[in-house]
Parts: sequence; structure tokens; C-alpha cells
Amino acid sequence: MSGTPPRYAQGTPCWVSLLARDLDTAERFYGPLLGWDFAAGPTDLGPYLRAVVDGLPVAGVGVMPEGSDFAVDWITYFAAADADEVAQQVRDRGGTLAMGPLEFGRSGRMAMAADLDGAVFGIWQGREHLGWERQHEPGTAAWSVLATPEAERATRFYAGAFGSSAVESGSARVHQEQDEIVLKVGGRMVAGIRNAPDLEDRPRWRIHFAVRDVDLAVGRARELGGGVEQAPADTPYGRAALLRDAEDGPFAVVQLS
Repeated sequence: MSGTPPRYAQGTPCWVSLLARDLDTAERFYGPLLGWDFAAGPTDLGPYLRAVVDGLPVAGVGVMPEGSDFAVDWITYFAAADADEVAQQVRDRGGTLAMGPLEFGRSGRMAMAADLDGAVFGIWQGREHLGWERQHEPGTAAWSVLATPEAERATRFYAGAFGSSAVESGSARVHQEQDEIVLKVGGRMVAGIRNAPDLEDRPRWRIHFAVRDVDLAVGRARELGGGVEQAPADTPYGRAALLRDAEDGPFAVVQLS
């Protein structure tokens, strides 16, 4: 595989970053679970590591500000041709900008936002760092799914924020998988929005990491101090499980079919 990263069309998930409380705890959990090594990343916003597989970056791990009461969570970033323009579209459609847009070293320009129901996501205008360089392989990102009480409304929000020519919307162009709407960019499925009217937790994007064997990964997660939110089950995308890491951060593992 070439080390040259692909360029991601606007509206495509291109990176995921963990907001953790302790870097060492995150390394001890995700390293053995997903086969990650770690390399130093830009520190403009505090300590930050990049998780790598075979020398290629696949995810980031940062530390939340001291004294913060934020919950540990994974943030999915969507590619933007112009982060400032997308940020303005988010505002115009009733979303919230929590941070930025601002420069993230020489890597790119980023913003943190929340949609109409409070689900947090990132906006990424890549420069030196365009996004993950491996995907759909063990230890790398396979899929991001938004669980939200109003899937149709969320679909309209993301389609509008990132541009109707980038994120397809409308009943004729949104692919339905059971209770999940699949966002498409250039005809390619890139992310899911799941209707969850009885959602007990807050709406969130949940990253799914590919593994060779979901049941083995679940057992290993328990050994490493994590927890199981939803036991392994067969899904349209492969056998999957919803997990919590050693700091209660939610994520999922999927065995691609």
C-alpha cells in the first residue's frame, strides 16, 4: 500500500480522535486491543498521539483540558474543502460551534461542532495531514454511525452543512438499511444515521473499528479493563459489538463480512 494518503471528498469521514483523560491509559487499552503503535502528534491543543498501523496513521488520541467535566469520547471528523464555510453552514442550520475553526499546526484547519440534537462532530480541512491512511482493515476505522432521536432531521442537517452535492439526501438518494439512513458521497456509502427515539444516552457518532474476530476482541477488551455495552450480534455490516474503553469511552468493533 502506498504511503500517499487519499484526498477525501467533502462530507466524508476522514479521521477520528479520542478525547481521553489519560494518554497512558488509552495506550494500554487500545494498543493491545487493536494492534496500534503510537507516534507523537501536534501539540497545539495539548498532548496528542497518533495511532499507527504498519507505520500509517489511523486515529488520534488527545487529552481533555484539566478540570473538564466532558465525558471520554471518540470524535468523528468530516472532510471539508473550506472549514470556515462549513462552520458557517453549521451555524446557519441551527448547529453549534464549540471550537474554531482554527489552525492545527501545519496539519490542517479544524472545528468542533454539534448538530441540532447535540451530537458532537469535527470538521477537518486537511493540509499536511489529510486523514487516516488505512481503512476497512483490522485495527482501522470501518464505519461511523450516528444514533439520534430524529434521523431524518439529522440527515437534512448534515446534507445541508456539507453541501447537497457532497452528502446525498432525499428519499431517492439515501439508502435505507433497516432503521438506518446511509449517507453517500459521490455515490459511495460513507456513514450511517440510526433512528433511536428511545435513546437513553445523548446522541453521538460512534466509530466502529475493524477486527478479525469480534468475540475475541470483546474478551480482550474486558481483560484490558473495558466493558461491554452490547454483546456481539450479526448486523448488515458484519458481526459487531458496542464497547466501552478503560475510561468508559464508547466505541464499537466490527468483523467485516
